[in-house]
Amino acid sequence: MKKITICLYGILLLYSKWTTAQENPWTANRPDGHAPIGIMGDHYHKKGEWMFSYRIMDMEMEGVRSGTLDINSRGVHQNYMVAPKVMDMQMHMLGVMYAYSDGLTLMMMGNYSALSMGLLSRMNVNFSTQSKGVGDLSLVGLIKLYNQNRKSIHLTVGISIPTGSIDQKDDTPMMSNAPLAYPMQLSSGTWDPIIGFTYLGQSSLLSWGWQANYKGRTGKNNNSYRLGNAFEALGWGAVKLSQGWSFAAQFKYINRREIKGSYPTLNPMMMPLFDSKNSGKDQLNLGLSTNWYFPEGSLENFRLGASFEIPVVQNLKGIQMKVKSLLTFGLQYSFNAKKEE
Repeated sequence: MKKITICLYGILLLYSKWTTAQENPWTANRPDGHAPIGIMGDHYHKKGEWMFSYRIMDMEMEGVRSGTLDINSRGVHQNYMVAPKVMDMQMHMLGVMYAYSDGLTLMMMGNYSALSMGLLSRMNVNFSTQSKGVGDLSLVGLIKLYNQNRKSIHLTVGISIPTGSIDQKDDTPMMSNAPLAYPMQLSSGTWDPIIGFTYLGQSSLLSWGWQANYKGRTGKNNNSYRLGNAFEALGWGAVKLSQGWSFAAQFKYINRREIKGSYPTLNPMMMPLFDSKNSGKDQLNLGLSTNWYFPEGSLENFRLGASFEIPVVQNLKGIQMKVKSLLTFGLQYSFNAKKEE
């Protein structure tokens, strides 16, 4: 009887803690209160709050593939003069968020990218090309739809402004000041609407969420082509290991449609990435991440994050480069200007 009483008491205690937790709203004031650092627009803020963020992302690509089959340089040279071998993209991202009200947070994201590509000609000459500069600027609003019982839902609506260049050039053994391939350009060259949906959930030790984002393309750019529409679906689950540290696992599904039209200056016989038909893909990434949160002290309201992803599925349309890995580090700082006044 005593054991049964203790067991019932334990069940009631757990139920009491669970129901109390369910009555509380979802909160960002914990290490897992933000998604993995590589996920954007995952949270909103309370009225008057600001957040500044900096992220550095490094994506490595190596080798080429058609569909799900790898192709070596010799196979590429059967139809093209040049074969891409490796590519590295390093992107620095700056973000600002401001909560106009409890229901609307405004966000602006800009970036600076440095890209390099190693290539091999049919004559067995190795060379490389580089591209760097400011990318497109995103302006979005995060609209809170629901925040009760430790669950939160918000809508993302915005636009990507073509502030980057689509006229990047570099010297090659065949031509000086040659126009670079589509993936080496810094912008879509079009005004692109963005819409997204995010769901968040929490318990005392765990958090989870999923997000769907869609970026459309409007018309053709000044170089007579339009990038393909992009859809992403991603999710994550995190465990709060302490008041300042959390660990998460994540997945990301990416669908990108084919490029429409073509850049007349690019000779599609020169290399696969000059041919707009070699574009579009389905990709699934898996990753691990960690967040550090400082709730008090000299670093109060600072967050650090790190994320590492690898693709487990890559189905590429036409001949394209394969993604090898994606590494992201980030820093976030938030404050309420009204409270400090």
